[in-house]
Amino acid sequence: MKRLKILFLNKYQGKVNRGAETFVSELSKRLSKRHDISINVLPAGCNIVVPTNGRLQALSTRMATLLNGSKMIVSGQSGIGLDDRINLYCFPDVFVALSDDAESWAKKINPFVKVVKIPNGVDPRKYNFSNNRPKDVILSVGAFTKEKRHDLTIKAVAKLKSVKLVIIGGGGNKKDEIEALGTRLLGTRFEIKSVSNEKMPEVYKKADVFAYPTVPWESFGIAMVEAMASGLPVVATDDPIRREIVGDAGFFVDPTDTDAYAKALKEALDKNWGDIPRKQAEKFDWDEIAIEYEKLFKSL
Repeated sequence: MKRLKILFLNKYQGKVNRGAETFVSELSKRLSKRHDISINVLPAGCNIVVPTNGRLQALSTRMATLLNGSKMIVSGQSGIGLDDRINLYCFPDVFVALSDDAESWAKKINPFVKVVKIPNGVDPRKYNFSNNRPKDVILSVGAFTKEKRHDLTIKAVAKLKSVKLVIIGGGGNKKDEIEALGTRLLGTRFEIKSVSNEKMPEVYKKADVFAYPTVPWESFGIAMVEAMASGLPVVATDDPIRREIVGDAGFFVDPTDTDAYAKALKEALDKNWGDIPRKQAEKFDWDEIAIEYEKLFKSL
């Protein structure tokens, strides 16, 4: 089998830990067993280039690949919106959508670009279901940005008695604002902090329910799949992408409706979910996803 030379471009790799960085890390680790992988350093004779930051990076990469004969693959980590619209207008050799909804959208935006669907994933072996959980702890994970809408979770949990909220995040400029709101409405029932990726499996084991009130155009939400791999049900924004990812392993709600959001969280806490979340997460195994990307790369 021919070893391909594959270049991943991500200017934030090693600096923050978001979906795009996890995508590069998990995929490159698996593909490196059979191919030559570079991150942000162009190898001689490069076959495949995968830019992840979009816009100008995608445009400059497209121009370079046209000159050197390599192929450009764009993975739609940005989600439905301007960034991936620009990426599609750069005419990549293939655009990878992370969901059915994103795939349908991308085909309409630029019908002249080949579009395939390959989701993001999780390594189920890193996360374990635990029966020894504290009672009534809601966990939310996401950058401290307005798009993650942590404030909505705080307001919903404030309507529930004896329920604790833990928010884990990093990056963004809203941490002080989120912390002030959580402390004011929840007092000692609120905790906010940053945790390394290596310690996240232990964090998930100490919660009962995972809350994810993200904006409906977010591309995926790897934290949801990590939570499900840990046995946590998810209460998520009611949109096609979240419904596809979570399936029967949670509830869906308009989180801007505080009463409805609080009710969904309470129902999720009270329900016995068994292994439903874990089985849903296993549909998104990075090992299988890496195989799909390898097939795509080899086809080019």
